[in-house]
Amino acid sequence: MPPHLSADRPAAGSPQRGTVDALISQTRQLRGEVDAVRQEASEDGSDPEGRWQRALCDLALHQLRDLDEHLGQLRDGPPAVPADDRPADPTPAAPPAAPGGSLLSRVGSAEWNLLTDEVSWSGELYRILGRDPAAPALTLDELPSLVHEEDRPLLTAMVTDCLVDGKHIDGEFRIGRPGGEVRTVHMMGEPVLDADGSTASMWAVLRDVSSLRRTQHTVHESRDSLQRRAHTEHQLAVELQEAVLPPWRGSLRLSQQGPGTLDLAARRLPSSASRPIGGDWYDALELPGGDTLLSIGDLTGHGVTVASGMATLIGALRGMAVTGAEPGRLMGWLNQLLDASAQPALGSAVCCRYRPATRTLSWAQAGHPAPLLYRGGTGRVLAAPDGVLLGATSSAAYGQAEVTLRAGDLLLLHTDGLVPRHGDTAAVQTLLDLAPRLGGARTAQDCVRTVVEEFGESERVDDACLLVARVVS
Repeated sequence: MPPHLSADRPAAGSPQRGTVDALISQTRQLRGEVDAVRQEASEDGSDPEGRWQRALCDLALHQLRDLDEHLGQLRDGPPAVPADDRPADPTPAAPPAAPGGSLLSRVGSAEWNLLTDEVSWSGELYRILGRDPAAPALTLDELPSLVHEEDRPLLTAMVTDCLVDGKHIDGEFRIGRPGGEVRTVHMMGEPVLDADGSTASMWAVLRDVSSLRRTQHTVHESRDSLQRRAHTEHQLAVELQEAVLPPWRGSLRLSQQGPGTLDLAARRLPSSASRPIGGDWYDALELPGGDTLLSIGDLTGHGVTVASGMATLIGALRGMAVTGAEPGRLMGWLNQLLDASAQPALGSAVCCRYRPATRTLSWAQAGHPAPLLYRGGTGRVLAAPDGVLLGATSSAAYGQAEVTLRAGDLLLLHTDGLVPRHGDTAAVQTLLDLAPRLGGARTAQDCVRTVVEEFGESERVDDACLLVARVVS
């Protein structure tokens, strides 16, 4: 088809062959890399994430194959004019379909001459529309008869805007083929002006994008399925964590009578970011004989698996603590449990055993922030005994420290998600500077509220847990 004068701009000059060759080379290299990514994607058909990844790769490969073929035609130039000087077909003959279902083989073109009422269709357009090549091409008035009833107004509006207002055509509609098959066609076109600026004809390229749209639909379905699964897993993890953490709200007193009674309160603070639930936990348990077990920790990871591991860890710690074992030994047993787990994980923790009769606190830690002790309007970080992360090594040994508490003392245990950045000494100092306010609080629950007011709105990339123990008498 000879070049036309566009309604709004002249035709651009032909690109340099070397430039197109370079683009073809880059496209083929990228195709190979995308194909490698696709082969690495999960082949498990029941995995929504794997289906989503493969669908995206298939879509990218479709488009890259088409780009490769289009660039090849651009490099080779338009087809030669037939020897008998008859008008050439508006588009070159369609190349054989590329392996894997290239969409380029389903591209046709058409021209509707408004002055002579002549219509010219390429052979490929007949195949796209399912028409007999021997039949006459349809006029613009007849073309809507092939289009899905719901899409006819769209086609009419596009053609009218092109012929009347000189606008480019760029839209999609569904067509019905013989036998009831429905395909999606993308149409791009523009008016062609004669010497005096009047619209002489309309030229368009039509492409069967049915395969492309099906692939995109698969991508969207897989993405939605993945999002639904992630939402379900998040809800399950939340419910599991809520079921495992102590059910008490407000303050809890242990033991119920005698000296050294503890007033307890705790809070879990979710992360500010949109992330799956983490493995932060806290626990308080009155042991046989009147001692109190206080613990707090963080299991690495997110989601249902971590929440399940957290439940196992809390249950194991409670069961081992009733044997009377000291915190250092408990930490060693927890480390062996994580090290031998079928799903290895790392965790940090603080474990305390409080004896109310003597107000003695024995504690051990495994790579976790040390407890803060508030007394007389000031606060300090307790000196931590030796201890590495749980699950880091099977031969780890855990030290133990001891401190005697007084009536009115306040013990604050927290996970590292509470402060804005792990190891931020300024943030820890901010916690210590709360000593006057915490000292004036009436209950442990009031202390928790004070800390939440200070840190509850901070930007946290992870969940956080807070446990406060106040010596009442």
